[in-house]
Amino acid sequence: MSKSFYITTTLPYVNADPHVGFAMEIIRADVIARSKKLEGYDVFFNTGTDEHGQKLFDAAKRESKNVQDYVDGFAERFRGLKDLLDISDDVHFVRTTDDHHILACQEFWKRCSERGYIYKKVYQAKYCVGCELYKTDSELNDKGECPIHPGKPVELIDEENYFFKFGAFQQPLLDFYEKNPNFVIPDFRFNEIKSFVSSGLEDFSISRLASKMSWGIPVPGDPGHVMYVWFDALVNYISTLGWPENEKQFNEFWVNGTPTQYCGKDNLRQQSAMWQAMLMAAGLPNSHQIIINGFLTGDKGIKMSKSIGNVVNPYDVVKEYGTDALRYFLLREVSAFEDSPFTMERFKEAYNSGLANGIGNLVSRIMKMAEDNLPEPISEEIPNHITKYITEKMGVPIRLYTDALECFDINMAFNIIVTQIAMIDKSIQDNKPFSLVKTNKEKGMEEIIKLVNQLGVIAYLLNPLLPETSKKIQELIRDNKKPETPLFLRKD
Repeated sequence: MSKSFYITTTLPYVNADPHVGFAMEIIRADVIARSKKLEGYDVFFNTGTDEHGQKLFDAAKRESKNVQDYVDGFAERFRGLKDLLDISDDVHFVRTTDDHHILACQEFWKRCSERGYIYKKVYQAKYCVGCELYKTDSELNDKGECPIHPGKPVELIDEENYFFKFGAFQQPLLDFYEKNPNFVIPDFRFNEIKSFVSSGLEDFSISRLASKMSWGIPVPGDPGHVMYVWFDALVNYISTLGWPENEKQFNEFWVNGTPTQYCGKDNLRQQSAMWQAMLMAAGLPNSHQIIINGFLTGDKGIKMSKSIGNVVNPYDVVKEYGTDALRYFLLREVSAFEDSPFTMERFKEAYNSGLANGIGNLVSRIMKMAEDNLPEPISEEIPNHITKYITEKMGVPIRLYTDALECFDINMAFNIIVTQIAMIDKSIQDNKPFSLVKTNKEKGMEEIIKLVNQLGVIAYLLNPLLPETSKKIQELIRDNKKPETPLFLRKD
């Protein structure tokens, strides 16, 4: 019986082109999905687009466009990330305007309502359209603005809405956290959400008046209201599995699998508290783990944000540098859990040092020696169970690499590979096989064969991280050929 693993990104809003912040999230999720497949798991990998809410309604109106036409255009740009970023072929792409998702949301609402966790009331609150969240005074800066979206005044909402009984889940959530000590990674983010829940939970609005903002999923039994965007969007994590009618798939990947969620730190509350309480309210199992990324920051250390406009478009980066160059930077040069700066100057420097002068140069050196001196390709295949093999070939316990991926510390996993590349480089400098093969052919060939085997291991370890580069290296080894052109051309 195969093991099941489920992983999902958040769903980005489609109010602008994709930026490298979301590219980082989907690439990291892809790494975990690929590594789990290598371990023999049956993997369900989900991503998609969030297409309801006030921001999209307002943006379409500003451009005098039909809202559906507006979101359709941007949704295709996000769908295009699959090919642009070399994301796994079998990734599922859900849109919150999909007919099935709409029906799943309405069924989810009904279950929460039937269990007594939804009610209606008149209220007044401050609302950040950028976050699509209500804000207390303590969450606003001294100008009365959301600190995540400075310069954008919050709105004052005064109307009758439906509410979710979030306050009823304070103790159930704390009990759940206690029983699942690795539920949120990293641990300092887990401490944040435990502190937030411990301080008390306020019920939150889960509807909008359709007369004011019609772009949303109709509330079951009350077409005068549409669902609040967060209530709607969060349900995608199970609607994509065919819930509620596809019980087999839902049970395999959600109930009996390990549903894992990647998100940014601005999604901590929504994913690890709100969504978990909603699942409890509907009588469904909770998520398995929530992995929290830091922000990518632009100029002056401000978070990259489409609403602020300080973003870098991944399409532009890939056009100039290639897919694996972007994957490399976001996986190796960016902290796994903390904020990290992204500038094109820093990107270019990392590209030249880590790829052109690093991986690319090593491949060229080793495969030139192999093509010049070995009569035939190295026939040895890397076996499926590689722990002993890699330990013998590289002199390093592979467990360091697999443990890093298991802890979602992709940055550390990549650093282990880079360390091995440096050690191989040093071995070439110390042993000089290119000279040794001329004076002692047998000894020199042994040294070159060893290097090719080590390069094969590097290719294997790169498989989930830089899949295209991994494939190219394996093909060169199979053909016993040096690359016709460098894998990564240096950028001046």
